[in-house]
Formats: sequence, structure tokens, C-alpha cells
Amino acid sequence: MSTITEKDLMAAACHLGHPRSKWNPKMAKYIYCMRNNVHIFDLEQTKEKLNTVCDLLSKMQKEGKTILFISTKQQSIPYIEMFSDALAQPIVTKKWIPGLLTNWGTIKKRIKYYIDLQNSFKTGEIEKYTKKEQTALRKDLMKLDTALGGVSTMSGPPDAVFIIDAVRDHVAVLEAKKLKIPVYGICDTNADPDLFTEFIPANDDAVKSIELIMNTVLEAMGGSAPAQKKDVKETEE
Repeated sequence: MSTITEKDLMAAACHLGHPRSKWNPKMAKYIYCMRNNVHIFDLEQTKEKLNTVCDLLSKMQKEGKTILFISTKQQSIPYIEMFSDALAQPIVTKKWIPGLLTNWGTIKKRIKYYIDLQNSFKTGEIEKYTKKEQTALRKDLMKLDTALGGVSTMSGPPDAVFIIDAVRDHVAVLEAKKLKIPVYGICDTNADPDLFTEFIPANDDAVKSIELIMNTVLEAMGGSAPAQKKDVKETEE
């Protein structure tokens, strides 16, 4: 795994938190100072926590554990998709489906229907339906692909989840906590660190910050980032 320095973290804007008005006081111990009313992370702790999370996820990967990577934030999607492409881990990049974890029995049936529908198109079995029925089923398949495509390989709830933005995707975090599924991820100054099993205190909005952290985690787990990534735009939260 590449050695990430505090200089690397600063260059990637990992040190920039949120304005004081948006902070979660529980993050106080991870803040170095405040500049222009914006909290600045203590990058020594960020580096240590990044190494810890990488070690834990690396061990889980070697043990064949299933880790669900989640982020519905537009600029982070390519960095979540890497874990599906390189490690065949499940991902969620669209809207979180309420009950995806806590109502797994129902979700499992929908996944089976989705896979069966996929196969009917691949094998040509779909031809037994009328043109109108085929059109309706194709639309159904497209909706299911958006909703369940990233988790279709899951045979049960994951062994852990990794969240990029715990505030934006708080429902996913709460479902994991309810089922006592370990939660890992990035914890910005506006998030609650108590929701995590282990976390990386860092900026979860800047593309460079997300890229550096997720590439480092991917490499630690035995994957490698693509030579050229998809174009992503930075968005304001």
C-alpha cells in the first residue's frame, strides 16, 4: 500500500471541514484549528485513522467478507464503482432503498426477480411475451437495474458497510447500526462519529479528498484504481 503523508492529505483538501455553524461537537478532538470560520482537521489523526481503516478492510477482504460501499453523492460515484469493478464488492450509488438491510427478505425476492428477468432477456425467453408485455418488462428491468444492480450479488446482509457521507446517507447508516453491522467510512466535521465502528476524519465533499482516500482504501484491499477515471464535477453540499 502506498504511504500517504500529511502533505498528501493537505494537497487533496482532506483537512477542510465544515463551517463552525454546521459542525458536530463530537468531532472536536479531531479538529486542529479553525480558519476563516472553517474547521481544519488534525491530519496526523486523519493519517492514523486512514491506516487503521485500511488494515481492517484489508483483513476483511482477505477473509472473503462482503463490504457494501455506499454513496449517493454525484462526485463520489466513480470512486464507489471502483470497488465493484476491481473487487466485486456490492455498491449503492443511486437512491438508498429504505429497508435494503432491515427488510432483506423482501429485497432478496426483488433481486431474484431482477436476475430472472435479466436471464429471460439474455436467453430469448422474453420472446414468448407480446410486444407490449416485452416493452413493459424492459422498463421494469431498467428500474430494477438502477435500484438493485449494484447489490444483485449479495446473498444476505453484508458483513460491513463503508459510507462516504454519513449525513447524506444517514438512513443506510441507521439500518446498519440497527442490525449491528459494522460501519466504516469518512466522517466530516458535520457527522456523528458515534455512528461508526471506525472512521477517517476528513473532508467528504472535495473530489480530491474522496479520490485519495478511496484509492488508498482500494489499494489496501488488493485492488487498483483505473488508469483514467470518469469525469466528475465537484458539487456544493
